[in-house]
Amino acid sequence: MTPEETIRQALAEDVGAGDFSSLSCIDENINGKMRLLAKADGIIAGIDTARTILQIVDPQIEMRTYKKDGDTIKKGDIVFEISGSVRHMLTAERTVLNFMQRMSGIATTTSEYVKLVQGTKTRLLDTRKTTPNMRYFEKYAVKIGGGTNHRFGLFDMIMLKDNHIDFAGGIEKAIDKTRKYLSDNNLPLKIEIETRNIDEVRRVVAHGGVDRIMLDNFTPEQITEALMVINGKYETEASGGITKETLRLYAETGVDFISVGALTHQIKSLDLSLKYVNV
Repeated sequence: MTPEETIRQALAEDVGAGDFSSLSCIDENINGKMRLLAKADGIIAGIDTARTILQIVDPQIEMRTYKKDGDTIKKGDIVFEISGSVRHMLTAERTVLNFMQRMSGIATTTSEYVKLVQGTKTRLLDTRKTTPNMRYFEKYAVKIGGGTNHRFGLFDMIMLKDNHIDFAGGIEKAIDKTRKYLSDNNLPLKIEIETRNIDEVRRVVAHGGVDRIMLDNFTPEQITEALMVINGKYETEASGGITKETLRLYAETGVDFISVGALTHQIKSLDLSLKYVNV
């Protein structure tokens, strides 16, 4: 599903048979102006998405922007101004806010996490823990907040997690079967494998055949030990149970990546409003 198709589905879900609230009390020929206002401090994201929503509803709606995605905003700031058919702007209002509030919340949260690892080599990753059909928008918001996208889905990178390993018959068999599958199907995908303890790290390093080793639910002390075993041969990623309070400790180990599912599934939407302008 393309981003535009997702937007069209969101509009169809909201509008249904018609925006009867606007149709019932707003004359068809009335034009007006509205402003998107920040009601909280944060990082704005989703302005282009809002533009797409408005253009789908009514290509004649005009937008004047005062901010761009990634800008820091303060409570009371005007993000953009739109003008055109009042009926159509009101029809688009909630869909615009639903996308932008969530995207801006993700960008704001990501920015807070990124600041905590500044000065280290570690890059902050998102995960696949996203809202169904909203992955494109949520991962875009992570980038706007300064984070790095992990794989988009099941199709663009191999991730051998604990269940894959156990069902395949162990670490070595999982790696060998995966490499053969990629070769047989001419798929140039990178392989990441999850490890649950230092012994599994040693087995992966001894066997080889991967690009990145995930250190799942390791303590910072265990991460340091694992990095000594890996010795720079593979990219490394810490994951599992890492919070804002412990993030810096993990980054200071020298691990290449830290993945944080909370960036997309435990965030608070940023408070925004789209309001009538008296002209």
